[in-house]
Amino acid sequence: MRKLMSMCLVCLAAVSTQASAENYSLWINGRTGGGVVGDYNSFSYWGPGGTAAGVNKKSVNWDGRSSIASQNSKIRDALDCFCTGANWCYVATHSAGDLMMGYTLANYGASSRMKKNPATASGGVCGNSDGGAQTGWNIKWVRTASGAAGGTELSDAGSWTTGEPLVSDLKTATARAMYDHNVTRGVMFYMYAGAKGTAYSAILPGQDDEVVAYHSTGGVSGSGGAGFCNPSDWFCNDLTLGIAANEGGKAKWTNHSVAFRDDAEAYNHYANGNWGGIVGVVRSAMVNSAF
Repeated sequence: MRKLMSMCLVCLAAVSTQASAENYSLWINGRTGGGVVGDYNSFSYWGPGGTAAGVNKKSVNWDGRSSIASQNSKIRDALDCFCTGANWCYVATHSAGDLMMGYTLANYGASSRMKKNPATASGGVCGNSDGGAQTGWNIKWVRTASGAAGGTELSDAGSWTTGEPLVSDLKTATARAMYDHNVTRGVMFYMYAGAKGTAYSAILPGQDDEVVAYHSTGGVSGSGGAGFCNPSDWFCNDLTLGIAANEGGKAKWTNHSVAFRDDAEAYNHYANGNWGGIVGVVRSAMVNSAF
């Protein structure tokens, strides 16, 4: 009888552990910020918080103005909270959030992390769970709307205030040299590239969404930006879908795949507080794939 009771307790413990495992959908903002930093239920950057955006959605807010390095702890706190132990994460990023996430994985993705309970305390920091540690985080994949990990020529040209440290980080040469973009710790980055540009975005090479050009939103490798376009544009090399090299032979960064190319030139850069633009395309993908 005692042996049977012991076996039952072991079974109950196993069931309890299994039941506690959850998947989370993390949304990492870009420039300007807007959500309350440390409040994972503050979705003002994106749109109405009641809108479906993947299983157990959480808004990973940072100020959107300071340097990537100085704000990166906010992202690591969130990953520790929701992507350690038995829990796994899907991650969505927008614009400079792509630079932030790439920086995090390249520099900290192999670090030792304490396993956390996904119940947040003040400032977005979670308490330890079982006292154990693990290497890196449990991340299934990243989907990025208008990724700016390759920088933007708007920053190069001084189109934004130079008083923001983030603007300096977003210069094309700076962003591309900030970390090794080929190091993703095995995590796939699925890129969503918008192309509804305007006349004032003429300084952006190739196709663009008014703020970031295809060379960045498509995860194109190299030390500088170049012009890439939709197949309908005969005067510019095509940004290819998937992980394949682009027309002209230019490769994408390792584990970067173009999941959506805006051939209809229908999506711009901005969420507009209502999950708009290219963000809306990624939101739909999260609803259909993050569960």
